[in-house]
Amino acid sequence: MTAASDKLETLLRRLERTGAEPARLDALRCAQQFKRSWIELAGKLVAVRRTRSHEAWGYEDFYLYCAEELQLRKPTVDKLTISFSTLERVAPQVLSWDGVAKTIPSYEAVDYLSRAMRLPPERGPDEEAKPRRRPDGPEPPRELIKELRQAVFDEGQTVAELRKRFDPVLWPKPKGTDKLELLARANGYARKLAETLTEIDGLSDKRVAALEQQLGGLRQELDALAEPLREKLERGKKRAASAERN
Repeated sequence: MTAASDKLETLLRRLERTGAEPARLDALRCAQQFKRSWIELAGKLVAVRRTRSHEAWGYEDFYLYCAEELQLRKPTVDKLTISFSTLERVAPQVLSWDGVAKTIPSYEAVDYLSRAMRLPPERGPDEEAKPRRRPDGPEPPRELIKELRQAVFDEGQTVAELRKRFDPVLWPKPKGTDKLELLARANGYARKLAETLTEIDGLSDKRVAALEQQLGGLRQELDALAEPLREKLERGKKRAASAERN
């Protein structure tokens, strides 16, 4: 078992001996079974947050409870709770799936759907006074969301497959981004090759020095090609930010 699994098991046994509340023990057991049953764990987390049960267990902060007792990092907790809330809102039937007759989509895939639909995050009880801010960006076409929902719930595609299929439409990159990324990769390869040359037996110092000089010149050329693209993309970001503020 991992260190986190060992810690969970030790804590669970201690709390069982001391007669901890069933809800607290259930949350711990779900954390142990996280890989098999994310929906069950996510439901427990949402319930704990909504009822503030963690405060009665000695944790003023919900995320502190998740980190110290369940060994769950904040980004994971957010994805789990957002994904569960998304299912409650747009696909409640999935909550009753057994994972055998119908495959339960991963929480990463459901989180991707939530971001694509621009769903506002659910507020906890301590966030009632804060405005609900919708994710940035225009509403995507209904047909695209329908296709995405089918990919998540009917086809069971992974988040990697979803990104490859839908990212170019949902979050298109600014013109020139692909070329800039290619130049950056080439620059990185050249740097790595230059660093590796000294580790190769059989190459003379003279040969290594010549190659390092050539690779250095190549990197300078790549930087020169990339600079105007970076400036153009930066200007585009500033214009977009200005338009959003206005």
